[in-house]
Amino acid sequence: MEAIMTQPWPWWVSGILIGLTVPLLYVLAGKAFGISTSLQEIGAICAPHSKFEYLSKFDRKGNAWLIVFVVGIALGSFIANRFMTAEPVAFLPESFSGARGAIMLLVGGFLIGFGTRYAGGCTSGHSITGIANFNWPSLLATVCFFAGGLAVTWGLGPFIF
Repeated sequence: MEAIMTQPWPWWVSGILIGLTVPLLYVLAGKAFGISTSLQEIGAICAPHSKFEYLSKFDRKGNAWLIVFVVGIALGSFIANRFMTAEPVAFLPESFSGARGAIMLLVGGFLIGFGTRYAGGCTSGHSITGIANFNWPSLLATVCFFAGGLAVTWGLGPFIF
């Protein structure tokens, strides 16, 4: 059992488990899988009297489960990285240390946040939940995510990094 838990799983096993998360979340909790709404939840908690409708009209009590979900992801990642692998992954690679690395992380985080809000959801929300619901805008968003990722990886990436 230890060998199974400390080695990477095949992509198809992980894919099936992630795929089963969507219907289980719908059936057991009546909720959709996605992570970007948790940032809206955090913003609504931090600024309950905000003038922005995006935050002030958000159902903080009805979406409190998102905070537990995010904490579970972070805690599960930490436990798996520290106790269930032969080679733990460093928190941040050396290329992200110093002022340049901090600026890259800040700009990257801003771009991801802006893109997530602009696209109406994150990659997991669109690619997993949206496609599972036969939502054609989610399929289009997923195609664009992949195209953008390939363009940066094979085109702009070497110039930026």
